[in-house]
Amino acid sequence: MLALRLARGAHPGVQLRRLLVATASAATGFLLLGTLGHALAHQDTPGGSALRLAWCLAPLAATVYFAVTVARTDPGTKPRPGLSAIGLGPGRLMAVSATTTALACTLGSMLALLFFLHLRGDLTGMPFDGDAADFLAADHPLPLPAALTLLTLVPVAASIAVALVLRPRDARRRTTGASGTPSASAPDSASRPAAPTPGPAETAAQEPGLPSPHLPPRDLPWGIAVLAAGLAVEAYAARAPHTRLAMPGGATGSPAAVLVGWTLTALGLALAGPGLTHLCGRLLQAVRPGALRLLAGRVLMQEATRIGRPLGVVCAVASGAYAMVVLYDADDPSLGPLTTLGALVVAGCAVATLLTAAAEARHARADTTAALVRLGAPATTLRTAAGLRAAALLALFAPLTFLIAELAALPLTA
Repeated sequence: MLALRLARGAHPGVQLRRLLVATASAATGFLLLGTLGHALAHQDTPGGSALRLAWCLAPLAATVYFAVTVARTDPGTKPRPGLSAIGLGPGRLMAVSATTTALACTLGSMLALLFFLHLRGDLTGMPFDGDAADFLAADHPLPLPAALTLLTLVPVAASIAVALVLRPRDARRRTTGASGTPSASAPDSASRPAAPTPGPAETAAQEPGLPSPHLPPRDLPWGIAVLAAGLAVEAYAARAPHTRLAMPGGATGSPAAVLVGWTLTALGLALAGPGLTHLCGRLLQAVRPGALRLLAGRVLMQEATRIGRPLGVVCAVASGAYAMVVLYDADDPSLGPLTTLGALVVAGCAVATLLTAAAEARHARADTTAALVRLGAPATTLRTAAGLRAAALLALFAPLTFLIAELAALPLTA
């Protein structure tokens, strides 16, 4: 009940993001139900239906990732002083956020079921009743338990992911040993003066997952290693294409190792994104920078973890989309509306996640921006710094995305 009240009284921007989560959940749920319809119509070839279900993992992962980002940026579930006194501690707020996410995804799943039944012709009263009766196996009875099981995948996965990401962190573990006694490295609070209360900038830098702007993210070496491994697997697939796999988008009969290489490449870009964003900030401040370059570079270094990972995911999606456009075959029967819908879900969730993270970063530095305005910084300077940050990121990530896209398409065009 509390989650419903918080969801109903949220800001219109927050409601819009939740509506986008419900839309992504509806599209993913319809893809899962479309796989069920294919399995009903082709009961003699269960392997093809299982492969279609496996391809739904990409839209499912994109939807869950977007739902987690929206839940993390929800201002209604942020811990505030005094809420613990009325029973709204970090654990309760985490449960509220997970419940709100589950409600939004469940709404999308129910819409997907209604749309699916209308297209099959099981429900009437809309202009497009039964338009896809042959495609969705309308001549076979729909197993309701199987449909409901598929529709619960998105709400359950999203709520569990939100609970894991937003679970309360025990700060005492840094200064307390396993037995519950203070560790030897912990400073004696009785023998040292009390530290001053940190300001907004220091508090933002101490948030979990946001390291100091002077320290680069630690995932950059791992991201480069995983990215190199993915490119190596793709190069191996070009030389030894002995195992074939039907891929959506017209790339039929492709080496199965290409899928493994693309997955590793996408994971490597997501891991390396924060480090590359931090590198952009350092390069902006190199060689006798002025106030504008210092401001733009420091903001990039501070927000590297927050916007770097979604930016890496967008680059991975863009490289995959470029490879699929190169391999496009309009005459292939596997290229249908469900393939297009799945591609739109993955690309839309990736872009929406990046925009949500950018809005969160702008909100997080609102105090700093206000302080600069009070000190007399002109608005044009702040806008120019924002444009300089965007240009620096584009100058680094655009050629990288194009290079990886060319290497990803090479095994299937050679």
